[in-house]
Amino acid sequence: MPDFSAVGPAGTLRWRKVFANAAVWVYAGLGLVAGVHAQSSVQPPPGSALPPMSVVTPARDIGQWIERMHQAPRNRSYVGTFVVLSSSGAMFSSRIWNACDGKQQLERVDGLSGKPRKVFRRNDEVRTFLPEERTVRTERGDARGLFPQLPSVQGASLAKHYEAQMLGQERVAGLDADVVWFKPLDPLRFGYRIWSERESGLVVKMQTLATDGRVLEQAAFSELDLHASVPMDKLARMMDDVSGYKVIAPAVVKTTAQEEGWRLRQPVAGFVAQSCHKRAAAAPAGAPAVLQCLYSDGLATVSLFVEPFDLQRHGTQGQLGSVGATQMLGQRMVPDAWVTAVGEVPMQTLRLFVGALERAR
Repeated sequence: MPDFSAVGPAGTLRWRKVFANAAVWVYAGLGLVAGVHAQSSVQPPPGSALPPMSVVTPARDIGQWIERMHQAPRNRSYVGTFVVLSSSGAMFSSRIWNACDGKQQLERVDGLSGKPRKVFRRNDEVRTFLPEERTVRTERGDARGLFPQLPSVQGASLAKHYEAQMLGQERVAGLDADVVWFKPLDPLRFGYRIWSERESGLVVKMQTLATDGRVLEQAAFSELDLHASVPMDKLARMMDDVSGYKVIAPAVVKTTAQEEGWRLRQPVAGFVAQSCHKRAAAAPAGAPAVLQCLYSDGLATVSLFVEPFDLQRHGTQGQLGSVGATQMLGQRMVPDAWVTAVGEVPMQTLRLFVGALERAR
C-alpha cells in the first residue's frame, strides 16, 4: 500500500491524519441549482442537532456559495486555531496563519497534536518541516487539506448531484455564520453542512455527513482573528529558511491514466478526472513509482493509487479501512498490480472506481 503521508497533503491523502491536514476540505466547482430563497426555514439533515431557523440572507445557488467560499481565503489574512474531530473520537488541532495580497497566498500550519511539523504553502509550492527528523519535504501541486483550500474543479456539475439548502445562522468562534447544507442527491457521496462567515464567506466550520445524517467528521476554528496582521514577507523568510534541514524533493511526473496503460471502463457518476502523476515511492530506495490519479465531483474527491503488486506488502486479501469520513479500499489487479482507492465517499463509491479500473493496453 502506498505511504499516503508522503504523497501530497488532501485532502484526499490524509489517511494518517496528522493535524489540520486530516480534514478534507470542500473542492470548488461551478454547478448551478435553483436559487435558495432569501427566507429559509429548511429542516436540517437527519440526525442533526441544529434547529431550523428563518433568517434573511442573499439568495445564492450552489455555484455561488462555492465560489464565495473559494475566494474568501485569497482575499483575507487571518490567524486561527483549527480543530478536527472524527466519529472515532480522534482529535487533531493546528494553528494557522494565512497571508494574502489578492494575487499571492502564503500559509503556515503548525500541528498542535501528533507528530511535530510545520507546513508552508506559497501558491502551489508546499514545504513540510519535520523538526524531529530535521527534514523538509518540498512539493508542487494542489495543497489540498490546508484549510480552507478550495481549488476549482473543472468539468464537474455540482447541481446534478447536490443541492444547497439554507439552514439558518449560528455563531462560530465568536463570528456570525450562514449555515448551508450541501445535500447529496444520490448515495454515492456524503453530504456537507458548512458554516460560512457572513461578511467574508470564509468557511469556519464543516461537518461531513453520512447518508443517514450521522456526523462522520467535524472541522472548525475554535478561535479566529479575521483582522490579524500577517506579514507575508516574514512567512516567506520562514518558509525559505531550510538551514540545518535535509531537503527532500520527490520526483513527480505529470501524466494521464491512459498514457500509463490504465482507464476507467465506465465513469463513476459525477466524478471527472482532475490530475494524474507518477510519484517516486517513499521507500525503499529504487522502489517503483506510484501512479496517483485524482477524480472529483466538485466537492468529494477520490484518489486511485496504482503500483506493482508485492505479495509481502499487500498480501493475498483485499484491504478495507476508514478514519472518520475517509475510506480506503485496497485490491489486487490481476496479475501484477495493486490499486488503493482513498476518498471521503461511501465505500460503495470506491468499489465502483476499483471495479471500473482496467488495463488500457
